[in-house]
Amino acid sequence: MARRRGIMSESFKYELAKDLGFYDVVKREGWGGITTRDAGNMVKRAVQLAEEYLKQQGSR
Repeated sequence: MARRRGIMSESFKYELAKDLGFYDVVKREGWGGITTRDAGNMVKRAVQLAEEYLKQQGSR
């Protein structure tokens, strides 16, 4: 089974990792080194940012 290509860019994922405080783990161990909780928090934060962006676009 083929793996799906990620939706988030690598640079955005690194930005989120820095923002959420686990960038050092990613740098040292790669994305496989983060916890499931960290991955979930990263997705939650990405959704929050997308919602904020869409809200701003709607108010223009």
